[in-house]
Amino acid sequence: MRIGLLTQYYKPEMGAPQNRLYEMVRGLKELGNEVYIVTAMPNYPTGKIFDTYKGKFVCDEVMDDIPIKRYWLYASNARKVIPRIWNMVSFSCMALFSACYLRKLHLDYLVVESPPLTLGIVGIWLAKIAKCKLIANISDIWPLSAKELGAISEGRLYRILERLEQRIYRSAHICMGQSQEIVDHIASHGGKNVYLFRNGVDPTRFPLSTQQTIAHPIKLVYAGLLGFAQGVADICKSINFAEIGAEFHIYGAGGEQEEIEKFLLQNPNRGIYYHGVVSRLELPAKLQAAHLTLVPLVKNIYGAVPSKIYESMAAGLPIMFIGEGEGAKIVKENKIGMVAPAKDYTTLKNNIQFIVSHPNDMNEMHQNCLLCAQTKFNRPKQIADLHQYLQYHLDTTK
Repeated sequence: MRIGLLTQYYKPEMGAPQNRLYEMVRGLKELGNEVYIVTAMPNYPTGKIFDTYKGKFVCDEVMDDIPIKRYWLYASNARKVIPRIWNMVSFSCMALFSACYLRKLHLDYLVVESPPLTLGIVGIWLAKIAKCKLIANISDIWPLSAKELGAISEGRLYRILERLEQRIYRSAHICMGQSQEIVDHIASHGGKNVYLFRNGVDPTRFPLSTQQTIAHPIKLVYAGLLGFAQGVADICKSINFAEIGAEFHIYGAGGEQEEIEKFLLQNPNRGIYYHGVVSRLELPAKLQAAHLTLVPLVKNIYGAVPSKIYESMAAGLPIMFIGEGEGAKIVKENKIGMVAPAKDYTTLKNNIQFIVSHPNDMNEMHQNCLLCAQTKFNRPKQIADLHQYLQYHLDTTK
């Protein structure tokens, strides 16, 4: 098959969508498919175009033997509405310049990552020009997610965005969602051939550990975006980890980074350590040096499942989840950790103390994590299943 990917976010950027798409296209390539990527100049999470790409309107490169065509966009990580809208719209408009390029590729499928919704709409037009089938790959439900985050309220604009959302679902030959909640939402809003493709994890990146060695102090780790939706700063302020015989190690960058660093300078004896950004290659070792992982969500966003859950599984780390939604459900149903309500740091503290004093429960969760990573959420297996699904639909609609 000849498959194109249209996405605003891609490597060398760091993040869950970037990693998921990178491994998906690389896996499809290894299975014998030809893959082509149209994306933006890398700028996430800093909101500044990376130095190597500055001053360019368009550039071509090859990564892992996969051709990539990049276009300029207005780079911004501002929380204000106008810069964020211009960031999304600018790349969606620039992506239209790829029309002739995509048509010459004779694609079977064009996979479009949405949000942003504007790129989904552009993807409909580009798939028609390229004369190929459209796959809408939905990683967040817009505009519902924006409403839940308080970025937009129900009104005329919201209803317009809902109509755009539904047009994307109905225009796509296949709709993929990264959580069961997203899949259910798409199916109930006009989507057809709806397919669950979770973030998952490649367990071969993590050296296999059959039993967790428990030592004191117990080390907890958070590795990911330090954003307001995660609320890591509030965790630092609410729990004195040193008092409960634990250490909390933080890796990442984001909007709360400065606040966290300032707090730790003023409060150096709370058993909390900030280490900066960790590369994807370094991540497995950093995770496996700990005993537990923290996965916080300040507010439930329908359809969102933190990718840190899957990497924690592969590392064999029981998960201290703070929040609601499908992520909490996965932790509970698979018995891979403990759950506290969003912002309930007293329950989180109690959960940590419980697991520290019950090593048998901790080791059982460790084993369950490894099993889930090898079976239910194994990304290479998910990609192989996706390949078969796409081939089947291509063969049956020719």
